Amino acid sequence: MHRPLEGIRILEWGTFYAAPGGSAILTDLGAEVIKIEQRGTGDPFRHGNKSDLEVAGDSNVLFVGANRGKKSITINMSLPEGKQIVYNLAGKCDVFVTNLRRSTIARMGMDYATMAKINPMIIYAGVTAYGTRGPDADHGGFDPQGQARSGMMFSGNPDEPKMKLPGIVDHSTAVMVSYQIVIALLMRERFGIGQEVDVSLLGTASYLQYLDNLHMLLTGEDTAHHQREAIRALVNHYRCQDGQWLMLRIFEDHWAAVCEIIGHAELIADPRCETREARAAHRPELIAIFKKAFAARPRDEWLRMLLEKHLVACAVNTPRQSFEDPQMVENEYVVHSPRPGKVTVRIPGFPIHFSRAKVERHSIAPRLGQHTDVVLKELGGYSDVEIAHFKEAKVV
Repeated sequence: MHRPLEGIRILEWGTFYAAPGGSAILTDLGAEVIKIEQRGTGDPFRHGNKSDLEVAGDSNVLFVGANRGKKSITINMSLPEGKQIVYNLAGKCDVFVTNLRRSTIARMGMDYATMAKINPMIIYAGVTAYGTRGPDADHGGFDPQGQARSGMMFSGNPDEPKMKLPGIVDHSTAVMVSYQIVIALLMRERFGIGQEVDVSLLGTASYLQYLDNLHMLLTGEDTAHHQREAIRALVNHYRCQDGQWLMLRIFEDHWAAVCEIIGHAELIADPRCETREARAAHRPELIAIFKKAFAARPRDEWLRMLLEKHLVACAVNTPRQSFEDPQMVENEYVVHSPRPGKVTVRIPGFPIHFSRAKVERHSIAPRLGQHTDVVLKELGGYSDVEIAHFKEAKVV
């Protein structure tokens, strides 16, 4: 089977997660990604939190996730010869990806205008904290800044800002990076044009809240915050007898059916429940009844009864439980991946399936500079003598 992006070559000059994570997704789809790292030190992300997934002692699990399946080359880009090597490689690549600050990119001569002169058909993908325009366009930022500035930290918690899942904006931005690159490649195929595309942590974080923001912008009303007693009884989560939780998302038309299942058929004719409006006015009382009812049986028993009536309900999994969920396993949302010289490990799977294409499963990232010689020779066209000179001059 084909890999969707086989034959596509990407040159990456990025650090930490958002941009490298985006090109890592494209390695899963078959793209060749060449990662430029600073000679001697490499991506600062290599030296963060250590874990059992260390690679040759110089990488951590987060670096592995952001750089799986890539080739690493080290170049001293502050030297003219180093810059020329990058220009040479860029002329033979389809995509250039970076998330360095715009001022740094311009100072180093790695901006789109420069790259487009070398390779007019190149797709130049830039990732920023806050977008390419506005007073803070050159400010740096990470996942927490995306959550904070987009309003996400107050979403669902009106009294005190609260972080959502750690890394959610970083990884969502990485997905958007891969998305924008594929769109630009399609446009190049259809219209014969290269171009610059950009995405930001702030823009991604705001777009993740599309429905809430749409409601707020069109109605002028704040989105209802998820406080259990303020949400409908049929759209809520409940703890069961075995300590496990379940989540309901059931339409009001099925009120009577749910009442019968939980053993409270008397609620059907109760004046507090005769209409949707009446039920809304008595949410705390009804939720209290539901809490007590669901606490009387184990979760699996409740799920069986609800699903037999084709009502929408599911388990509230812990992250560890989700990895054993048969739907996660059968759909390969968590997969086994071999590591050279070590036992097979489980990693997150690619969530899209193709009937006539395959997706690779990478579980390791390259060692610092692991592919410098081979890339310079095979792609750059440099001789062994020239490569030896680069090393002696501390260019690579």
